[in-house]
Amino acid sequence: MNLNNLKHYQKRAFVPESVDLTDAVKVVDLYKQLEKRSISSVEGLKQWIADRSELDAALSETGSILYIRMTCQTDDPKTSREYTRFVQTVMPAVRPVSDLLNHKYLRERGSFPLDDGYYQIYDRSVRTDVELFSDKNVPLQTKVDLLSQEYQTLCGAMTVMFEDKEQTLPQMSKYLLQTDRSLREQAWRATSQRRIKDKDQFEQIFDQMFALRNTIAQNAGYSSFMDYQFKVYHRFDYTPRDCQEYHKTIEKLVVPLNKRILSKRQDQLRLKSLRPWDTMVDPMGKKPLAPFKDVQQLVQGAYTIFNKLDKDFGIQFKEMMDRGLLDLASRPGKAPGGYQNTLNESRKPFIFMNAVGIDDDVRTLLHEAGHAFHAWASAHEPLLDYRHAPMEFCEVASMSMELIAGEYLSEFYAPPDLNRSSREHIEGIIQTLAWVANIDAFQHWLYSHPRHTSEERRSAWISIYEQFGGNFIDWSDLKDIKSYLWHRQLHIFEVPFYYIEYGIAQLGALQVWLNLRRDPLKALKDYKYGLSLGGSRPVVELFNAAGISFDFSEKIIKPLVEALELEWEKFA
Repeated sequence: MNLNNLKHYQKRAFVPESVDLTDAVKVVDLYKQLEKRSISSVEGLKQWIADRSELDAALSETGSILYIRMTCQTDDPKTSREYTRFVQTVMPAVRPVSDLLNHKYLRERGSFPLDDGYYQIYDRSVRTDVELFSDKNVPLQTKVDLLSQEYQTLCGAMTVMFEDKEQTLPQMSKYLLQTDRSLREQAWRATSQRRIKDKDQFEQIFDQMFALRNTIAQNAGYSSFMDYQFKVYHRFDYTPRDCQEYHKTIEKLVVPLNKRILSKRQDQLRLKSLRPWDTMVDPMGKKPLAPFKDVQQLVQGAYTIFNKLDKDFGIQFKEMMDRGLLDLASRPGKAPGGYQNTLNESRKPFIFMNAVGIDDDVRTLLHEAGHAFHAWASAHEPLLDYRHAPMEFCEVASMSMELIAGEYLSEFYAPPDLNRSSREHIEGIIQTLAWVANIDAFQHWLYSHPRHTSEERRSAWISIYEQFGGNFIDWSDLKDIKSYLWHRQLHIFEVPFYYIEYGIAQLGALQVWLNLRRDPLKALKDYKYGLSLGGSRPVVELFNAAGISFDFSEKIIKPLVEALELEWEKFA
């Protein structure tokens, strides 16, 4: 994997090819040049915007490459040191001068009128960023970034000795699919005990992050970090109260369906109660789904699926294969989870995940590929800000791809196993809708109680967890582990309040899925058109462009849940 060899999407017009973008002094000098530049015409302002976009993209790609290297090998001192240096020196130096450029843009915008239709979203974002910026927050945000890296490193270092070999926690997940209940329990307990071993460190990291975030909000003039963070995420089209409506509707419509699914599972397994290690195994006692033997087979199978689905997707995924833009296998020292990161100057996507040979790996790759195709679709946009859609729609791209490409999983499975995979996916969607409400409600509680104690936090977590279905599982003798389950959710640590997007987007993706069943050609065309708009339109318009509605009220959720239930009954 040599990401430095990627070609720029287009020749640089402002940023020197030889400049070292990890050198804070040189980076700031480039931003200062833009700040001092005299603008005397509309065309001059447009060129200034283009040059700033080019610099932002080049700097972003530099940071992305350092982050990718660090997460791919968290135990490599060199990659860790390089990323830390960038976070500590470059980003803090850029934030104040970036604010100066925002102010300059707004001043010049008043003198040289631009197309309000095209620049509407850009204007709104710049004004919001100006409103939020505070010099006092620059060192605090750097501290939060470094704590985030500490969280990643702590997670990446977690391994257990099991069956006479060292295994990562993602690798341990495959044992939860085994029909031997004793083996499942041993694996689950080994993994959970490894996590709980570091609970005090996780608590300390979060407490430091939490205090910093509340101070950051206050410095920006907000009494509530939740209100501040909604602004940071540019959530212009919905409010915390809308999220709370989502919580209530999910509790009313989805949680009972999830209970029905788990009750059926318990009956099929002939158990007196479901324990945490009983939720992933096949309820009919069949061996775990084994869609691929190695990562190369996973990649080749996905490529075949994307080719069948759409020729553009096939071409784009092939380029990712050929250019080393995939790092999919789990290994010691690798950060947990999966992500897609867009390299903003080359305008190419990179996919990271921890594949261990299970069904969920296929879905994860389809999901992250959806993000990648979104990056490809909007790569033509000259303005960096418009190459990134609001996250609520970015997740529509990925979750829809799980459902769209899921129609072609015969590439990995024979019919009986295909039905099993489809059932597990439907159950996973239902569980995800509830889990999103759980995590989001917990974050609402956290930041609505800025002076809470650790004990109050544990109590609130357990109450909210049970509210959204956690009490359907028997946690006898496991209270300590249950109290800290939220430590596993990296979003709470790294991107606070970034989780409701998954729920909103899942509702959008389900609408795409139903559209696909009515008119496949139109549904795929609408989906691709929505992706092509990037972030150039408000999120409501992006949803509409893709042929779906931005609405997470009961009016939308109820028919989608009913459709999911009917689909589940076909395979249950």
